[in-house]
Amino acid sequence: MIPHAFAPTLLVIAKEPLPGRVKTRLTPPFSPRQAADLARAALTDTLRALLDVPARRRVLVLDGAPGEWLPPGYDVLPQSGGGLDERLAAAFAAHAGAPALLVGMDTPQLTAADLAPATGPAAWSRHDAWLGPAEDGGFWALGLAAPDPALLRGVPMSTPRTGQAQRDRLTAAGLRVGTLRRLRDVDTAADAEAVAALAPHSAFAARLAHCAVHPAGAVTA
Repeated sequence: MIPHAFAPTLLVIAKEPLPGRVKTRLTPPFSPRQAADLARAALTDTLRALLDVPARRRVLVLDGAPGEWLPPGYDVLPQSGGGLDERLAAAFAAHAGAPALLVGMDTPQLTAADLAPATGPAAWSRHDAWLGPAEDGGFWALGLAAPDPALLRGVPMSTPRTGQAQRDRLTAAGLRVGTLRRLRDVDTAADAEAVAALAPHSAFAARLAHCAVHPAGAVTA
């Protein structure tokens, strides 16, 4: 583990995994309860993975209330209001003054190795920002050496060009942008199957297998 002086603050932006509030694109084929269970498993995997990543501090930026799924080692910060760009901007604004790296809750296959380029001792020597592109055109991670909310406000979110738009914003500000490995977000049932196959020992894969055994509409314990 490298000294914390070299490490960024790790931010996880997430929603409380409640039925009807998360992973609505998974319904159907899954029920709202199953979709929430899958979201909780994905969040659990993400939070656990980040415990193996060098960090100055770990912060869950949460819309909702924390539950038993939150492991020790995290502070909790309520999300601000507004659109996703405003909420991301506010998360970075709350941690200005030192490098910060933000990830979402949709990539349960995430490992410490995926974040290693942005969390090692040389992470910020040649880069001012890091972007983790998602296969759907968005991004799964964003790191800023000097967090500035203006770098996110107004960037169109949840579109096939969100990742490129965010990169353009960073480069237009004169930042040197490093690129992390491309990952697949879990948005659809096909995504869920593909991601579970990439991380067969994850809580997410186990929950997906349980959903397959107990399809939507079945009564389970």
